[in-house]
Amino acid sequence: MSPTLRLYNTLTRTKEDFAPIDPDNVRIYVCGPTVYDYAHIGNARPVIVFDVLYRLLRHLYGADHVTYARNLTDVDDKINARAARDYPGLPLNQAIAKVTQGTTVQFHADIGALGNLPPDAEPRATDHIEEMKAIIERLIARGVAYVAEEHVLFHVPAVEHLKAAPKYGSLARRPLDEMIAGARVDVAPYKRDPMDFVLWKPSREGVDPGWPSPAGIKTPGRPGWHIECSAMSMAKLLSPFGGGLACDDPAKNVFDIHGGGIDLVFPHHENEIAQSCCAFGGADGAGRMANIWMHNGFLQVEGEKMSKSLGNFVTINELLETEVFGGRKWPGEVLRLAMLKTHYRQPIDWTVKALEEAEKTLVRWRNRLKLAPSYDGQAADIDSQISDALSDDLNVSAAVARIHKLMNAGHWAEADDEPDTGFAWDDPESGFLSEEQVLNNKRRAVSALLLLGIDLRSDEASLTQEQETQIAARLEARRAKNFAESDRIRDALLAQGIQLKDGKDPATGEPTTTWDVKR
Repeated sequence: MSPTLRLYNTLTRTKEDFAPIDPDNVRIYVCGPTVYDYAHIGNARPVIVFDVLYRLLRHLYGADHVTYARNLTDVDDKINARAARDYPGLPLNQAIAKVTQGTTVQFHADIGALGNLPPDAEPRATDHIEEMKAIIERLIARGVAYVAEEHVLFHVPAVEHLKAAPKYGSLARRPLDEMIAGARVDVAPYKRDPMDFVLWKPSREGVDPGWPSPAGIKTPGRPGWHIECSAMSMAKLLSPFGGGLACDDPAKNVFDIHGGGIDLVFPHHENEIAQSCCAFGGADGAGRMANIWMHNGFLQVEGEKMSKSLGNFVTINELLETEVFGGRKWPGEVLRLAMLKTHYRQPIDWTVKALEEAEKTLVRWRNRLKLAPSYDGQAADIDSQISDALSDDLNVSAAVARIHKLMNAGHWAEADDEPDTGFAWDDPESGFLSEEQVLNNKRRAVSALLLLGIDLRSDEASLTQEQETQIAARLEARRAKNFAESDRIRDALLAQGIQLKDGKDPATGEPTTTWDVKR
């Protein structure tokens, strides 16, 4: 019997039993990136966190019964500015396309290297302009939006009168003056209330992309940020399942889980709830857009807020492909485990030491798999303690502790900081273990790691492309009898935990090199 999944709901500030609206169609939406530049390591955290949740939901409900949507924001002033800077000679739309398409390709490559599954749906804002305009027209008709100086604005005080949504501020739970300050927008003179926010705005000719405007506005315009996610979540998680603007049943216009970083709670997610509930909800004030709202904590680097001004701003690609962080490149699985070892709701301090510890853990686990007699590379059913841990609001730390125990059963070492020196059937914790028990422990550990998005069954996964290149270069140096260079590369790899073993091909007599990972 599967454990009850419990998730912390930001909206209620409690950990709740997860009860899907329809167990055959579990639906989750996560706010994705604005595609104008390389994704930084902070952007990777929600991708990894909600990838683990996605994997867990697929495990609990079946892969065919979960729909995960993560959007791409390809309409934004930052994109426009980058297009003008990088492609000044191109027409605006072509320049924007180059920026967004190139950035999207890089984003997919970066998060793929971190072991993330692709979402079931990845809507782009520009593909859903008509849905945005339709929602805006509905909000105007319901009296919660108005036109002013070619803008369409959502009128926050009207939420209380319409009674279709929770009280504005229910998600953030902040005083009004703090919310006004936190919105970080100018209080334009045409606003009826300082908290009113933009649904649609006019485009500047030659500077911004533009589409025919709603509400009879003659000037071409573009959507505000918040309306984009309301439209895309509707298109992918409501309309295909009987909801959307054509449905007048509020119960069908809610999905299961909405996720994102803690920085999105206000104003973005607060505004999403207000506009979606007022567009789709009934008159009982019970609307919430999604039943559970989940948010991952902030990330800092070596104890400080990450910023370009401090010189500690680091992208996913830089961690994977350059030596800017810790003087070396880092495998994607190391970045992933380091990210997961801190509970998703807690702040995380991104440090070189944390990456080194994660790498040591992975190396030790690989060595344990190699020492297991006749380990066949197979997975097994998920260990019940690991399933229980992950079902407790994604308690990865408890799951990792259990993986350690499964990997350690039947092994001994001279000391905690030494490589394994052997294998014993008599485990100090479990007593006598049969060979089959040891192998089953390894299989269950492998299955648990796969659920976390980490695959240790292939040794090649532990080598970076640069390490593979170094091994090939050293083999050439040996063949050329350049022993000084050969020794230099050997020592450099050993410092990274890669031990080389030299030999000769028995058939040809040619030098050969194999390698092993040592802790």
